[in-house]
Amino acid sequence: MVQYADWGERATRWSGIRSETVDVHGTTTHYLVTDQPQTPDAPVHLLVPNPANSASNWLDVLAELRPHAHAIALDLPGTIAGHTALPNRRAAGIETSALFLRAFADALGLHRIVVHGWSAGGMIALLFADQAPERVAGLVLAAPALPPPLSDSEARKWQILGRAGLAVAAPVALVLLRIAGRRVLAAQLRVLDDPASVADSKWNVGGDLTKMSPELAGLLRAEMSAVEPTRLATAVTVYASLMSVMFVRRQPALDAMRRVQAPTLLIWGDDDRLTPRASINDWTAQRPDWNLAALHGVGHAPPIEVPTDYARTVIGWCGP
Repeated sequence: MVQYADWGERATRWSGIRSETVDVHGTTTHYLVTDQPQTPDAPVHLLVPNPANSASNWLDVLAELRPHAHAIALDLPGTIAGHTALPNRRAAGIETSALFLRAFADALGLHRIVVHGWSAGGMIALLFADQAPERVAGLVLAAPALPPPLSDSEARKWQILGRAGLAVAAPVALVLLRIAGRRVLAAQLRVLDDPASVADSKWNVGGDLTKMSPELAGLLRAEMSAVEPTRLATAVTVYASLMSVMFVRRQPALDAMRRVQAPTLLIWGDDDRLTPRASINDWTAQRPDWNLAALHGVGHAPPIEVPTDYARTVIGWCGP
């Protein structure tokens, strides 16, 4: 896996971003941090990736934030291509990751945070903001995986069938990955080699991945090439945990959505095929105080597709 004392060694656009580690309850935790000095009155931007992915996915956003803010992106434990080891398999769960995020903030002494969460990282950021309101100056949810609207009958079906389904599906998926893990990784590499190829496939999450910077595409290819298939097991744990929190054990997340006190910005691409407009409408109806920024023609990966627009939207909302 790749780390740099200054990521400018890898790409000029990433100059002033460096890799650091900190001990979090015995786990050596890798994170990326900008060189922008922290001023007493300015909050730190803490960027949380999808827990199956690594901090590297935020590099282009970090580069855009660096002139304006002190920013950090961490590798959660056990990410597929990250640098933070997994203490145990359960440590990759959504709720456990929110607790880990709080411990990470403690370890770095972060007290006023604008916390960003992308995709499943949005659920982690939301739970963290609810658990530690005294720390959070702002919450940015980018294409977040939050509980969607369900009818009463749909909710009952998930309560009855979803728990059993997840209990069966996760072990089966782990067995299948032992058999087909290398093919899964090869498919991911093919997408990174030719992002346009995903457009007509079932893996299309909207938007245009060809907008990804060549520097980031090259880095993600290098990281994915080094991944051992055994690390894919973490993705199964993450997915099962996320589906449970979104659909089966929904109430804690719904309560967190209702309670969270921090000013919140919801960033959504209007071509996102994983986070439909119906969910956005439901969330903003529940929380009309949340600010919505809709990015035209963008899919489920705003930090990768349009990092400049993403950073400009955030800084315009909360200030440097």
